[in-house]
Amino acid sequence: MPEDDAFSDDDLVPPDLRGPEDPVAYDLWFRAKVEAALASDKPRIPHEKVMRRVQAIIDRRKGQQCR
Repeated sequence: MPEDDAFSDDDLVPPDLRGPEDPVAYDLWFRAKVEAALASDKPRIPHEKVMRRVQAIIDRRKGQQCR
């Protein structure tokens, strides 16, 4: 696999979603994130809409690789 195709953590996970590396701290962090999401009043985004957005990102990146 060429070096250009490698992804760093920065490409895959936004900084505000990265948790601690310690397993116990990560578990606490993850549970807090889930609780906050469940308690959120923000409108829900349907799975299909999220997948369309992700597919658009993938398609754009594929287009950039062809250049």
